[in-house]
Amino acid sequence: MAKTKTWKEKLHDSKDLPKVEQITEKQSRIWGVGTVVIPAPLEVDEIMRQVPEGKLITINIIREKLAIKHDASTGCPITTGIFAWIAAHAADEDARAGVKDITPYWRTLKAGGELNEKYPGGIENQKMMLEAEGHKVVQKGKKFVVENYQDKLVEV
Repeated sequence: MAKTKTWKEKLHDSKDLPKVEQITEKQSRIWGVGTVVIPAPLEVDEIMRQVPEGKLITINIIREKLAIKHDASTGCPITTGIFAWIAAHAADEDARAGVKDITPYWRTLKAGGELNEKYPGGIENQKMMLEAEGHKVVQKGKKFVVENYQDKLVEV
């Protein structure tokens, strides 16, 4: 039976990425016309790593940064989200192994400043990490968001 890859192995598996592709007619209804960059997992991790304490980033800002880097119209929301999730779990894996310099994945939010329930430890862990850095997390309906997150976003 094949051995399951660790999160870190998944993070380092580029699968011939990044690549820039033409946006299909079907995709253009959502993304507009032009090109879409499908990033490599390590590119997403690299952007997440650059977010300093006290600052935040959203998946959409990561997509924007990737699009600029690759001269594309947009960044793929699906792969960017998946690779942020992989980066978060790889960082958690490292932390459990005693590594101190890990990707601060808890600073990466979903659109609208929403916490990501799929990160290690779920909403509770991300909330705890953000509050430890001085952010205020509030519940809006079923979602948890960082209050005034817009004021703390990194520049594109």
